Amino acid sequence: MTNRNGRKRTTPSTPPGAGKTKAGKSKSSAGKTAAKTKKPRAPMPPGREARPPRAPRVQVALADPGTGRAIVVASYAGTAALGITAIAADVAPHSFDVAALVVAVALFVAGTGAFIWAYFTAIGRSRTDEISLPGVYGLAGSTPAPVRLRLFGSLATEVVVSVVTAGTRLYSTLSFGVLGVMWGLGLAGLWGARHGAFPPRRVEPPRSRRRSAPDQP
Repeated sequence: MTNRNGRKRTTPSTPPGAGKTKAGKSKSSAGKTAAKTKKPRAPMPPGREARPPRAPRVQVALADPGTGRAIVVASYAGTAALGITAIAADVAPHSFDVAALVVAVALFVAGTGAFIWAYFTAIGRSRTDEISLPGVYGLAGSTPAPVRLRLFGSLATEVVVSVVTAGTRLYSTLSFGVLGVMWGLGLAGLWGARHGAFPPRRVEPPRSRRRSAPDQP
C-alpha cells in the first residue's frame, strides 16, 4: 500500500504461528473455565424439599448420683458373692464347688430377669422419651459419671474374677462363673431404663399427601 506522498506503507509482519498460539491459549483458558464450573445438582425427590429442618437436640438434666442406690448396692452384693465363692472354690474345690456353681447360676437367672425388666421399662418410656439402647444398657449420655463408674466397675470385677478363676481350673464347675456376669449387665440396664435421662420425644406433623385432580370429561 502507498500513502499520499507516494511512499509505500510497511505493515508489521506477524511471525508464523502467532495466531495459532493465541488460539491455543484461548482454547486452554476456555477449557479451564469449563472445568471449574460445577455440575448442576440433581433435583431432589418429590417430598424431600417439603420436610421441615431437624430440631436441635434437647439437653436433659441427668439424675442425681444418689438416685437408684438400691440397684448399685445390689450389684455390689452380687459381685461380692460371686468373687468370694469363686475364689473359695478355687482354693478348696471339694468344699465350695457346689456353692460357687449355685451362686453363678442364681446370678445368671436374676441378671437375665433384670435385663428383661429393663427392656420392658425402656419400651414403656419410649412413648414419651427418645430411648436409645446405648443409653439404657451402655449408660451413654444418660447416667451421671459416678453411677456409671460404680456399675461398670462392678461388672468389670465380675468379668475378671470369673475369667481368672475359670482359667486356673479348666473344665470344672468354675467355668459356670462366667454366667454370673449377667448380674452386673442386667442391673446396669435396669438403672438406665428407670433413672436414665433422655430427651422428650418429638412429635412430627403429619405429611400432607397431594391428591391428584379428578379427570375431567
